[in-house]
Amino acid sequence: MAVSWTQHRFSGGVLALDTTNTVVLRGDMARSFDRFDDPEEIARFAMAASGFRADELKGRALVAPDPQAIAGKVIVIREATDRLFRRTVTAGALATADMPEFLNACADGLAGSRESLSAAAPFGSTLEPLAFEAALAVSALSLLSAGTMSRLRICPNCNWLFVDRSRNGSRLWCDMAVCGNRQKARRHYGRRKEEVANA
Repeated sequence: MAVSWTQHRFSGGVLALDTTNTVVLRGDMARSFDRFDDPEEIARFAMAASGFRADELKGRALVAPDPQAIAGKVIVIREATDRLFRRTVTAGALATADMPEFLNACADGLAGSRESLSAAAPFGSTLEPLAFEAALAVSALSLLSAGTMSRLRICPNCNWLFVDRSRNGSRLWCDMAVCGNRQKARRHYGRRKEEVANA
């Protein structure tokens, strides 16, 4: 069944984190599942990301014409990115031991790419479609900036990684409308249950 790639599924703040979040309930062995188990979802995700990440991509469309062929690269980049930055959030520091795997995965995603990238145009300056695996690698590498790393968070509700772009850096949930409301509903239900038990 095709996934509905809605705005909520792009709550990570950057393409690379949106991609790591395609593993739902990561860490929960009983309930976790991978939205990329069907490689065709990679192409549908890339198409949706072209719209939801238009600002990051500077309007470039993402393409994955042969998702079966790139699935291996995409999954390796996704998992290396999640491992490196999830540990960075929990430990409060970047583990250099995780860097070679991450950098090699990103290099593999860029292999064969003929893009010209710059600080002003990290995804290139042309309007030609961009290969999804190359864009994913560039987005993942952008997370290494000190300003971004200090704002990485893990949502306490769904366990997704996201960049906290709030002014004071105090955002708790990846998406207030979804995870924030679920947490509030749980707390409310818990208080009501306790009130009934104590009555």
